[in-house]
Amino acid sequence: MSATTGAELARALEHANLPSLLPVLVQLTGDRRWLAEPYRPTRSRGMDDNDSGGFAPEVAAEIRQAVLDAVLAHEQGTPVAIPAPTGELMRELLSLANGEPATPDYAEMLAEDLGFTRPPALPIGPTGITAVIIGAGVSGMLAAIRLREAGVEHVVLEKNAEVGGGWWENTYPGAGVDTPSHLYSYSFAPRDWSTHFGKRDEVEEYLRGIADAYDLRRVIRFGTEVVAADYDERDATWTVRTADGDTVTASVLISATGALNRPRVPEIPGLDTFTGPIFHTARWPSGLDLTGRRVAVVGAGASAMQVVPAIADTAGALTVYQRSPQWIAPSDVYFERIDEAVHLLMNRVPYYRGWYRARLAWNVNDRVHPSLQVDPDWEHPDRSVNAVNDAHRRVFTRYLESELAGRPDLVAKSLPDYPPFGKRMLLDNGWYRTLRRDDVELVAEGVAEITPTGLVGDGGTVTGADVIVLATGFHTHRFLWPIEIRGRAGVRLADVWGPQDAHAHLGITVPGFPNLFLTCGPGTALGHGGSFITVAECQVRYIVDLLRRMVRDDLRAVEVRAEVEREYTRRHDEAHARMLWTHPGMTNWYRNAAGRIVSTMPWQVVDYWRMTHEADLADFHVERAAPAVAR
Repeated sequence: MSATTGAELARALEHANLPSLLPVLVQLTGDRRWLAEPYRPTRSRGMDDNDSGGFAPEVAAEIRQAVLDAVLAHEQGTPVAIPAPTGELMRELLSLANGEPATPDYAEMLAEDLGFTRPPALPIGPTGITAVIIGAGVSGMLAAIRLREAGVEHVVLEKNAEVGGGWWENTYPGAGVDTPSHLYSYSFAPRDWSTHFGKRDEVEEYLRGIADAYDLRRVIRFGTEVVAADYDERDATWTVRTADGDTVTASVLISATGALNRPRVPEIPGLDTFTGPIFHTARWPSGLDLTGRRVAVVGAGASAMQVVPAIADTAGALTVYQRSPQWIAPSDVYFERIDEAVHLLMNRVPYYRGWYRARLAWNVNDRVHPSLQVDPDWEHPDRSVNAVNDAHRRVFTRYLESELAGRPDLVAKSLPDYPPFGKRMLLDNGWYRTLRRDDVELVAEGVAEITPTGLVGDGGTVTGADVIVLATGFHTHRFLWPIEIRGRAGVRLADVWGPQDAHAHLGITVPGFPNLFLTCGPGTALGHGGSFITVAECQVRYIVDLLRRMVRDDLRAVEVRAEVEREYTRRHDEAHARMLWTHPGMTNWYRNAAGRIVSTMPWQVVDYWRMTHEADLADFHVERAAPAVAR
């Protein structure tokens, strides 16, 4: 090992997340002294990649030097002392990285995520099972990868011309994720992300790279939109019909259509009369030039928050119509680029990438979940649901007031009157700074009418516009819509669910629809934090495990028992009834018109991981394959 190479690593360690280095040291050296004081970090605050862990400078220097020595020794042939920590040691290491005690369940989940353990897998071998996957986005690609590994013949039907799902469709300015980049990636396929929060083009590039690396395009039929699927009870098969009239038949149907897939355009009077461009954010016109034009944005949620700051410098004037304000959290690193030194550490220091990801997961997944439970004795139920939630309110309010200082008009329009986290929490990407601009106006009204030349608010505000952007969300309650799914006896899934009341066991399986498995199903979106990709991996693992059991037991069909699904739905609804999202002070896309939470899960991520870790055939009616007849 050259001195120059060692010097490069030493310089890179100045950029390291120190708490993430500590379990690396224990693994490389086996020395348990790094588990004790003075090497225990203080509790993490936020997601800063350069978090010092609260160490004194001399302790930080000692940690960096020890890591340098251990890595160089490893590269010169010294074996790793603890290559795969599990059990109590894994819990200790996770607690060390996080700066606070970790639970055994969380340690078990992250040991699997880091590759220290593997989920139990029944051998599947050659199988007569075939599958159709609807959609080649995050979940559909994952399902294709895992089915190939399991030996299940499959085809993916994708309505678009490329992989990526929503990331291929949503090209609006500013589009990106609000989950840290190192979490918004498959556990088995890391990337050297350029920023802490991936922007649309990089995320889409990542997904296209996955399609290349796993040779997925050979099983994907692009430009193929599914319009219907029917179950044949005689053959235990699904026949899928496409928009161009073709059919595909398979024994298993897996939906990977996504939750934020079908744009919702509200029925605003005069919508068709506007003489300029008018479009949903998910249908942003290619080549649109907004230079000097008057732009009106309808909506102030997640998409609007990304679009508005991104186009403010280009538009001549910008007006935002906001029915309800959003709670916004600060982020110091939203646009910050990740230093190349960090990439060097991720790729050269054994286990560092995994521990950095594990620490992010601890901070982002479930930490806020307890604060979303309603305290029935809380004395201020109008503004918050418990004391911690009220503290969050004070923190976010102070941030809002500091960003909008000197603009009491904007403070009045922007400060929500409902509890924090009641709607999807947003990260400040320059929203408040943009609202302060002289050429930006925030109208705290819904839109009552669209005219040929602009908009009229429900409070009477009239705005002239050359372009109207509809940042009005998606049909989040209409799962699989507009595909017509028919199960046993031709029963329509849309009739079972109704227009807004979908439910499924684990969000994955529905009684009356054998061999139909959902990803991104009802009650599986994350409202409290975490990565959607983590949930997708849970769901696909469960589905593949169920297919393995079908092969093992020579089953041709499995159908979740109605009583099992009812009990799960009962627990799901009862858990939500004790949580923030049923608060009457706001509306959100999580719940339907009747107030039932349809879209999001009430569980912690680690709870859902446990629930979906292994399939239990006792939860299903099963049909055995007919015995072969001698001829």
